Amino acid sequence: QVQLVESGGGLVQAGGSLRLSCAASGSSYAMGWFRQAPGKEREFVASIRWSSGGTNYANSVKGRFTISRDSAKNIVALQMSSLEPEDTAVYYCAATLRVGIYTSRSAYNYWGQGTQVTVSS
Repeated sequence: QVQLVESGGGLVQAGGSLRLSCAASGSSYAMGWFRQAPGKEREFVASIRWSSGGTNYANSVKGRFTISRDSAKNIVALQMSSLEPEDTAVYYCAATLRVGIYTSRSAYNYWGQGTQVTVSS
């Protein structure tokens, strides 16, 4: 069983930055961040493997967001820069037990409760 707790959401102006954190208890192969805007499907943002640190990003956030992990503390962070109003969403941390890099929601076994990110124009 893996428990995930996100923190760090809030309100920021366009062009600003926010850092999200996800504290994980239990073991997993990789971690991901997803987001869900009102009336839209939950979508993949970024993922990282615990062992190698290998990462994967959605095209919409490449160059603006950075995912990282602190294996000693079991924390995964998402540094978000150059934020746009279109980034407004609830952001979810997720953990997968599967070996590989996955962008699909169905590949992830555990989810956090979500944290709201609002970017004003």
